[in-house]
Amino acid sequence: MKKDLAIAYKVLAYLGMDDHTYTHLSTRCQSIEGFYIQPFGLRFDEVTEENLLSVSLEGEVIDGQEYQYNKTGYVIHGSIYKARGDINAIFHLHTTNITAVSSIEEGLLPINQWALHFYDRISYHKYDSLALAEHYGERLAQDLGKNNVMLMRNHGCLICAKSLHEALFYAYHLEKACAAQIATLSMGKSIVVPDTQTCKKASADLLSFEKDLGMRDWISWKRIIQNPK
Repeated sequence: MKKDLAIAYKVLAYLGMDDHTYTHLSTRCQSIEGFYIQPFGLRFDEVTEENLLSVSLEGEVIDGQEYQYNKTGYVIHGSIYKARGDINAIFHLHTTNITAVSSIEEGLLPINQWALHFYDRISYHKYDSLALAEHYGERLAQDLGKNNVMLMRNHGCLICAKSLHEALFYAYHLEKACAAQIATLSMGKSIVVPDTQTCKKASADLLSFEKDLGMRDWISWKRIIQNPK
């Protein structure tokens, strides 16, 4: 599990979706009743199986006390894990594209196929500075609701999933959706928006296209990370 989480960090670094030392990924670990997350101050490409922290759902560092711990990591990840037993992986990201789209009133528009993965399946959270207090995490969990993806206004996103490979699938497609939306709106032309029925059908088709969502891509990403040229 720790090995795969370290690979996920490296995949997002490879894709340019990291933000130096300011964002974080985690995966739940039932055996410690907590989760794994990177130490504060490490870039995504520096994360290894050996330097990941083990943290309880109450915010106590179980293993890795020699490293600095990012309090926002516990507030965000711990709160979601406590609220949603179906979630086993959480990505908190603020890429330029995702943050830009989170900052417009309309949010993510259903104007490209990448975006249709999230049609009627995305939540929004109002910006409220840094996540430093437990009540902030509780609001995040409340705003997320039953969805797996949430745009944090003026900030970035929260991606939750039952597995690391599913979370990576959502992260990749959300980034592409936001990049395509920015490119489309920048042309200043009339936009073609599919009708509601088409959007719903496309969303269902896209999310049921493969049995284990994201696994095929995960295997491909692992080949890139484990066998660099």
